[in-house]
Amino acid sequence: MPIRQLTLDDLPRASALCMDAFLLAVAPSLSDQGVETFSKVAAVQAFADRMQGDNLILVHASDGAINGLIELKEGRHVAMLFVAPDAQRKGIGMHLMNAVLEHARAEVLTVRASLSSVAAYESYGFVLSGQVGEFSGLVYQPMEKRLP
Repeated sequence: MPIRQLTLDDLPRASALCMDAFLLAVAPSLSDQGVETFSKVAAVQAFADRMQGDNLILVHASDGAINGLIELKEGRHVAMLFVAPDAQRKGIGMHLMNAVLEHARAEVLTVRASLSSVAAYESYGFVLSGQVGEFSGLVYQPMEKRLP
């Protein structure tokens, strides 16, 4: 599958992909504050800013479309993983996860999974690692994956 690093030219499409998937799968269970918080995180400029730091952002792209995105923060934390709603259940999430694992720089990879994505992360080998939490309206389940 065609996985590569996010480019500046990709930013509008990457932001739109994340918002589309978030609004469909996650937003209905959150407060207005949570939706607003995520909208700021998924904004084009926010992605551009994170690209300048220690964040690796990979995309699955084909035929000019971005079908999935994963963000690895500091080589140890999955900050984002989204697959376009019409491209789900085709292995794109697993391919993105496997690609980002090659760049992990820690013995344990962590994620704050949205409640609707816990089963997907379990299928990637993550396990629950704490109680459900909330930050700025975003509700999440801490999870981790031990790496070999």
